[in-house]
Amino acid sequence: MHLCILQHVAFEGPARIADWLISQGHTFTICHLYQAEPLPKVKDFDALIVLGGPMNVSDEAAYPWLAAEKRLIRKTLESDRPLLGICLGGQLIAEALGAHIAPCKNAEIGWWPIEKHALCDLAWPPVLKVFHWHAQGFSLPVDAQPLAFSPACEYQGFTWDAGRVIGLQFHLETTLASAQALITHCAPDWQAQGAYIQAPEAMLADLQGFSGLASVLDLLLLHWLQA
Repeated sequence: MHLCILQHVAFEGPARIADWLISQGHTFTICHLYQAEPLPKVKDFDALIVLGGPMNVSDEAAYPWLAAEKRLIRKTLESDRPLLGICLGGQLIAEALGAHIAPCKNAEIGWWPIEKHALCDLAWPPVLKVFHWHAQGFSLPVDAQPLAFSPACEYQGFTWDAGRVIGLQFHLETTLASAQALITHCAPDWQAQGAYIQAPEAMLADLQGFSGLASVLDLLLLHWLQA
């Protein structure tokens, strides 16, 4: 398959997603929206991945390309192509499906557990430690199935249209290098006070966490593209 990946800022790329796609024989093109690169047409890709970013879904005045990106997401939803969104990407998909985007009860930065929802059909353990970097969240879109929740965020993810569309709040793609990039470029986030904000040293020290993410990401991507 040939995938298109929408990237919102230079320091938040596909990370381990790129490694997995290459290992499976897929090809991909990255559209760097922050560099004003033109968006592809739906016919140009077999599946679409929308990455995270520090902006909010409502920031169209500051980031005019958000409006065109939202149109592409809606067109992809109307097609038969797989669509995956991570953090901001998940919020953009949720909004396109009519969900509400709002601040979470608490920001989540670093390693925090999520609990698998009873309706989740993925082969995940009941409790899973994942990497977070978000202060906003989405409500559950109509006809969507919830994946997981946490004390700070009611909906950590959802699937829609029998798993063809997935939206996640958390980051399974994170590597040690990509976590360091977030720490460097988004310092005000982890410098803020909060019950679910972890110190950079603790984030980077959890090497077992990074390796654990890899196997969960592989399973999710395989499930998603097969759907």
